[in-house]
Amino acid sequence: MKFPTALILLLSLTAPLPALADAIEAGVSAVRNLGTLNGQALACADRDAAAHAKMLMLAHSPKTARFGSAYEEATQEGYLAQARPGATCPDAKTRAGKIEEVAQQLRSVLPAAAPAAK
Repeated sequence: MKFPTALILLLSLTAPLPALADAIEAGVSAVRNLGTLNGQALACADRDAAAHAKMLMLAHSPKTARFGSAYEEATQEGYLAQARPGATCPDAKTRAGKIEEVAQQLRSVLPAAAPAAK
């Protein structure tokens, strides 16, 4: 393969990388938002909201250390922020609405994987 052909091929393969990086960052951001809401739900003893957040995480997030860490760290931060003196728990309906907003964001940036065929 001649050098100019190889260079053109290499450049065409690297062109989509910035878009992929942006998509990954959007996914990490959505997972962090979900983790924060999960931590808040746990601190407020809202088991239904916490279970919904976990289900969304499992359905949409890639199973990688980066996404898992982002979710866990944000969960801890959300929990600690909610546990501070003077913090009040939002009502369950408000929390559910916020989780649904993040769910929409997740669905757009991290579509759920199709179930494996049996």
